[in-house]
Amino acid sequence: MAKNTLSSAFRKIDVDQYCEDNYKEDEVDQVGPQGPDENEVKILIQKGKLIDALKLVLVNAPLGTKNQQIKDNALNLTLKVLFSIKTSQIEEALSSLDSDLLDVLMKYVYKGFENPSEGSSGHLLVWHEKIYNVGGVGCIIRVLSDTRRV
Repeated sequence: MAKNTLSSAFRKIDVDQYCEDNYKEDEVDQVGPQGPDENEVKILIQKGKLIDALKLVLVNAPLGTKNQQIKDNALNLTLKVLFSIKTSQIEEALSSLDSDLLDVLMKYVYKGFENPSEGSSGHLLVWHEKIYNVGGVGCIIRVLSDTRRV
């Protein structure tokens, strides 16, 4: 037997909220990381603790900020760490990272490809290959589809 269809309870949904013209991008939390501490990273690099320096710049990546100066400083610092790690140490460094940090690292590799410098592309390609071997295709897909940029 059919149910009573005289109920209008389903009409209480505001369908206008789903209109594309009313769409507002999610507000990004400005309280998040504002970039890695440059002095602390330089100290770790000087002491030879490159893996710790890499973790520090990735954990404190300014994904939630719209300030381009903070993002540029973090990019330069991260690339400095990446270029100071030797090719033979890359796999050891990647094995100490979880999947979220691998995704952030891949974002920095792609950002480094945007502004190549002398000899940087070859080193970044090695990083890309090693990250792909650890993270797989999913790492690349997550980076390309994520709206938060470094």
